[in-house]
Amino acid sequence: MAGTGGPVIRPRRLRRTPALRELVAETSLAPGHLVLPVFVREGAGAPVPIRSMPGVVQHTRDTLRKAAAEAAELGLGGIMLFAVPEHKDARGSGACDPEGILNVAIADAVAEVGAALPVMADLCLDEFTDHGHCGVLADDGTVDNDATLELYAEMARVQAAAGADVVGPSGMMDGQVAVIRDALDGAGHTEVAILAYSAKYASAFYGPFREAVASSLTGDRRTYQQDARNRREGVREALLDVAEGADLVMVKPALPYLDVLREVRDAVDVPVAAYNISGEYAMVEAAAANGWIDREAAILETLTSIRRAGADVVLTYWAAEAARLLGR
Repeated sequence: MAGTGGPVIRPRRLRRTPALRELVAETSLAPGHLVLPVFVREGAGAPVPIRSMPGVVQHTRDTLRKAAAEAAELGLGGIMLFAVPEHKDARGSGACDPEGILNVAIADAVAEVGAALPVMADLCLDEFTDHGHCGVLADDGTVDNDATLELYAEMARVQAAAGADVVGPSGMMDGQVAVIRDALDGAGHTEVAILAYSAKYASAFYGPFREAVASSLTGDRRTYQQDARNRREGVREALLDVAEGADLVMVKPALPYLDVLREVRDAVDVPVAAYNISGEYAMVEAAAANGWIDREAAILETLTSIRRAGADVVLTYWAAEAARLLGR
């Protein structure tokens, strides 16, 4: 500073105006970085609001098409589809039914947007099983890894046939990426990409999502989702998925695991996604509803922090709104 005999160091010079701050900004946030997760409910005649996620709904097939068209118009990076079926069973049979709600929703979205927007689909059984787990259960009540992989392979083939650009295996079964890649390639769907939920943690922040998909889960998923105390394990899982053929890898949740996100970004040479999940969304919405924070500023700061930590792609329920905010 002044009086030391050396140069006067004033970092604030580059913060003086909005234009200067923009000039030296280290992290960018654009609509193309954002993917919108959406829920489509079988048999719904009108959108169904999700109580714990203000502003988010379970879509009808018609309103899903409108949401996909809007996402394309806004220049989003993609749309990720989740289903809410009317009927569930122990094997999640609806997931592999070409006429099941998720697969017809994929076809609907693709018919609406064509190549203008990547259509992605969650590849997991939890929305379709009456016990709410991400796979089929063995006689002792545990999730049977290898029996589940057989169903994941069929899900991948059906989703690809429906037109999905990207499938997102989120069940955290060992070997899931390799099995899905083999299934896709064997069925001639070599162009379909895999977004692997590689570092998916057993988190307390999934609660609103379980309302959104009408989850039947009792208990928890700690025998297959990762322990929140483990950082190196998340990196190892991502490296395994890349070795098995993942085109992108994901860290989920985002905000409580930004350290893992940074390390995964540094460890792999494929694009890295992060999921700004339902509980993270709900916290900001609740605080804003109480007048405790500036909602719009908090949305953009949250998404920027995830990008700054290393995410190339951010899945967020704010995707469409954030795109509009960024376009102001």
